[in-house]
Amino acid sequence: MMNADLPLFATPTGAGGTREEPARRVPLAARMRPTSFDEFVGQEHLVGPERLLRRSIESDNLPSIVLWGPPGSGKTTLARIIARTTKAHFAPLSAVTAGVADLRRVVDEARKRLSFSGQRTVLFIDEIHRFNKAQQDAILPFVEDGTITFIGATTENPSFEVISPLLSRARTFRLEPLTDDDLRRIVSRAIAHSDRGLGSLHVLLHDDALTQLVAIASGDARAALNALELAALATTPDAEGQRIITPEAIQEALQQRTLLYDKAGDQHYDLISALHKSLRDSDPDAGLYWLGRMLEAGEDPLYVARRLVRFASEDVGMADPQALVICMAAQQAVHFIGLPEGSLALAQAAVYLATAPKSNSLYVGYSAVQQDIRRGPNGPVPLHLRNAPTSLMREMDFGKGYKYAHDYEGHFTKQEHLPESVRDSRYYVPSDEGFEKDVTERLNRLWGPGRFKKTQQPADTTTDPD
Repeated sequence: MMNADLPLFATPTGAGGTREEPARRVPLAARMRPTSFDEFVGQEHLVGPERLLRRSIESDNLPSIVLWGPPGSGKTTLARIIARTTKAHFAPLSAVTAGVADLRRVVDEARKRLSFSGQRTVLFIDEIHRFNKAQQDAILPFVEDGTITFIGATTENPSFEVISPLLSRARTFRLEPLTDDDLRRIVSRAIAHSDRGLGSLHVLLHDDALTQLVAIASGDARAALNALELAALATTPDAEGQRIITPEAIQEALQQRTLLYDKAGDQHYDLISALHKSLRDSDPDAGLYWLGRMLEAGEDPLYVARRLVRFASEDVGMADPQALVICMAAQQAVHFIGLPEGSLALAQAAVYLATAPKSNSLYVGYSAVQQDIRRGPNGPVPLHLRNAPTSLMREMDFGKGYKYAHDYEGHFTKQEHLPESVRDSRYYVPSDEGFEKDVTERLNRLWGPGRFKKTQQPADTTTDPD
């Protein structure tokens, strides 16, 4: 590890000139955007040598594609490299500002271009998830008949945000967050580049400041470069004209890290799934971490409380009935005192759930009940279980033969309670975990050891509800 007192990257002290001020008007991230595969950093699984996507681009045989990945992973950059590489006309639109009229204009021009010169048109739509269904429908016919080659870029899951007919005619490529090494390469290049980067500012970046910058960026090249530029411009040059960027300068420029999170997007669902699965696997550390990621990013604490309540019944259940009580208490605490104080109540509930014995017997049992009810037939309530408040109902044998449990030894007597159609079904099969072990012993003592065992296929739980 390099000494923190020495600069890791430095711009040439002789670089610079009168072009410094005009260059700053365009953000560093835009100035340093790669223009070729030689400059492109990361996503080796997609654009490495001999990879399918890269070969398709370089051979000018690109099909319609959707680029799906987090902010700053290179989606728009990759589209611009395609624009420079392909012989097709490149028509970029942003779904934030464009509408159907813009699409029609591009399509009309694409038709004329194809007719007169034979040149294809690549339509690039950034933030495609912001187009509604009607707007996406407007693209479909022209992708299908070959008038345009479509490239869509999105941070959201295309399965939910892009209409199925369009998605079926395009190949989806997943971009991953950039690695720490990728970000280091991008930052070092920006510091050293005298024309497009910060070379004219004579920047010196300490190793620990770089580490902090990379950590804050979390795989987002745009965030890293914007933070670097802000820190550099906010740092006063020393007597030799050098801008020494320290961890304090990075922290002061950023003030507070903005977490990548969208309450209605992939991060919302990914994080709650990670929380649920960590608790299910009895990992309190991971449970606390994912809980914190959600709360610190601004998630509704009552939403988190609802998910914990669900978990208490679904994954802990009768193995520890107190889990539901703890979670309801946490919900009440959050409702009563709000955040940030209420976060500890949720943390307590999360740790309790993670460390509690687990049983999904209730979930499996109730899912089986739902399946039987939906399949039918749903038989009538047995006569002996029906109430008989009138003489007519008694004459029709309502309630006849019912045995009142408290009249028998141990306050228990055997009788049938299910309709004829599901008489032999067994829904609740307690586990041997926690309190359910006592439940199993009691039920076996009352009904006999053969009663509470699986006599049918359990409900389908292969699809995780989270």
